[in-house]
Amino acid sequence: MENLPLLGPAAPEEGWVPAPRYLLRRQRILRQLRDMHPCDVIEIGCGAGMLLQELAMRGFHCEALETSPQARELIDRLTQKTGHTINVHDTPKASWAGRFPLVMAFEVLEHIRDDVDAMKQWASWLAPRGTLLMSVPAHPRLWSAADEWAGHYRRYRKSDLIRVVTAAGLEIEHIECFGFPLGNLTERMQARGIRRQLPETSGDIDHQANSNRSGVERDHIMRWYPMMRSLPGRLALGGAFAAQAVTHKLPLGNGYLLRARTR
Repeated sequence: MENLPLLGPAAPEEGWVPAPRYLLRRQRILRQLRDMHPCDVIEIGCGAGMLLQELAMRGFHCEALETSPQARELIDRLTQKTGHTINVHDTPKASWAGRFPLVMAFEVLEHIRDDVDAMKQWASWLAPRGTLLMSVPAHPRLWSAADEWAGHYRRYRKSDLIRVVTAAGLEIEHIECFGFPLGNLTERMQARGIRRQLPETSGDIDHQANSNRSGVERDHIMRWYPMMRSLPGRLALGGAFAAQAVTHKLPLGNGYLLRARTR
């Protein structure tokens, strides 16, 4: 494993490296978490669990809910390398009610058919005045083969996301649109590559199988990673981070990041 300041942890030897969209999202997530003191945290659909690895290094007590067998196996291998404890569960526990000061779910809600019920369940795990931090893909007009490949049911309008979160009894503190312009560009590039591989008819999408692989499969990124970690690549990423910071209040990006709190 390696941990570069701009890119965060990666495990090329395990076939996992950060995608540009992950890095753009991570940069905005860490900004939201910069003033939060270490506490009990659970991440829903954590994939490889790299963000939890970073929080564990800061003293957070980390748990994860991950239904993907591939992801759970990868997390187990990575935690053996880092020595950071991440308790991973494949099903929710009754003891989670009102327990966590911080609940996180990034690029998860769009994988769930009944997103309203899922949001209410997540909200029930928050401690009093607890924080929910989450992200979803933005703008239905951007629907593409990449969404099919990942097992998405939908992309969100800002109003849709607000409706689902407030219906769970949460108070929204912050919402932004991240990713512009690099995230928009790389998503279109990925969609073109995936479209050439998908069957002509995709009516029988296996959402669960696609969801299981989407958080850990990085074959399409591995060949680009040496360029990303090079000095020119890191300079370009720094510019992309600055661009999304300037435009995060505008509806230009390809994802929404939201912070909410229990009332």
